[in-house]
Amino acid sequence: MSQPSPLIPLNGVAPLGSLGVIAAEGDEAAAFLHSQLTQDFALLGVSEARLAALCTAKGRMLASFIAFKRAHDRILLVCRRDLLPPTLKRLQMFVLRAKVKLRDASDGFALHGLAGQAVPAGLGAAPWTHLADGDTSAVRLYPGAGAPRALWVGPAGTAPAGAALSEAQWDWLEVMSGVATLGQAVVEAFVPQMLNYESVGGVNFKKGCYPGQEVVARSQFRGTLKRRAYLVQADAPLQSGQDVFHASDAEQPTGTVVQAAPNPQGGWNAIVSMQTGSADGAPLRAGEAKLQLLPLPYPLLEDI
Repeated sequence: MSQPSPLIPLNGVAPLGSLGVIAAEGDEAAAFLHSQLTQDFALLGVSEARLAALCTAKGRMLASFIAFKRAHDRILLVCRRDLLPPTLKRLQMFVLRAKVKLRDASDGFALHGLAGQAVPAGLGAAPWTHLADGDTSAVRLYPGAGAPRALWVGPAGTAPAGAALSEAQWDWLEVMSGVATLGQAVVEAFVPQMLNYESVGGVNFKKGCYPGQEVVARSQFRGTLKRRAYLVQADAPLQSGQDVFHASDAEQPTGTVVQAAPNPQGGWNAIVSMQTGSADGAPLRAGEAKLQLLPLPYPLLEDI
């Protein structure tokens, strides 16, 4: 199966209606998030952002976030809208006496994806850098198909300048970045390392406890990682939650489609999480689609 030539670069601004915003406000907002999520929020500066996950006690991911600080007592968490209500409810259960208020702030914000020349020139080159400009914020993301990318968050009804980019094109760039955003179809399916989160800045192994921390740390430090996220090209449509099969076993799935999008020049691309032993070059399929492994666009952190 031949891989279509990717559109490089894609430039423009895409509306991101599938995302919402949780606001964490109060003197202990950073401390509270530090105790609940996989990343370090105690040391979060205003020029930084965090990729982070909320996990169950068994280390399974319930949601993923891009988070950044708008003030010393205000942190915004961007996540999938389909996961926002149950995620907010779960986080609120653990507030107790902490000086923090959590609320769904989605209606107050407009979210856009920036690609190529639309990315602000003043935004740092490293992923997860944050640039505040008045009421707006831009967060540098991992590139997709060679195109620089950023997340833009501004007041409701506003939009950054730039050529129009469709949400479908943005979804493809998201997949091609290799950094998965958790959605409803795969809730509780993965520990963070199964999505390579330890390699793309989504897990801090030096911070204190959070729900699932022991499981996440044990998976890393004991070298027991048996599943990883891979990038694939497919010749037929794919959808999140779909089983992936290896040629050696047509009955038992070896993995799961995490995120998928049509390639603008034909076929489909997806992030799949599967057993590492299945990345041996043998045929893979998901439904009617034949899958071809593509190189990851970032290096994996060596198992410890």
